[in-house]
Amino acid sequence: MLKDFRTFIARGNVLDLAVGVIIGGAFATITKSLTDDIIMPVVGAIFGGFDFSSYFVKLGPVPATYAGNPDSYAQLKAAGVPLFGYGEFVTVVINFLILAFIVFLLVRAVNRVIAAAEREKAAGVAEPAADPAEVVLLREIRDELKNRPVAGTTPPSI
Repeated sequence: MLKDFRTFIARGNVLDLAVGVIIGGAFATITKSLTDDIIMPVVGAIFGGFDFSSYFVKLGPVPATYAGNPDSYAQLKAAGVPLFGYGEFVTVVINFLILAFIVFLLVRAVNRVIAAAEREKAAGVAEPAADPAEVVLLREIRDELKNRPVAGTTPPSI
């Protein structure tokens, strides 16, 4: 069983998938930072606030024992207050769209490189041009001279 597992792991597809997941996780972190730290502050400034992800609507009462900030989405959520966090949802959707667009650009670039390589390969596989008549004639003369007996020797037997 261990041998089968080792064979399974050693396959290229499994290793490619593992690399893809690791790079995807790191790439998602970069995209999240791009969204949270660069894009959403600009969007928040356009819509009247700097922290767009903190836009929410309270769906239930705040507990009487709650001592935190009544305008803090994170604190109210941690206290168990039912909230409709539309700002966080919009942030996640924008993050997804950015990630999907960047992946689209990467796939498009890879497809172009592969297509160019295939075109180059197809052009390189083309049949070589026919030899000129002079070259063919010279080869025939060479081959005929090889088969002629040299003076003073016996001809080869067939």
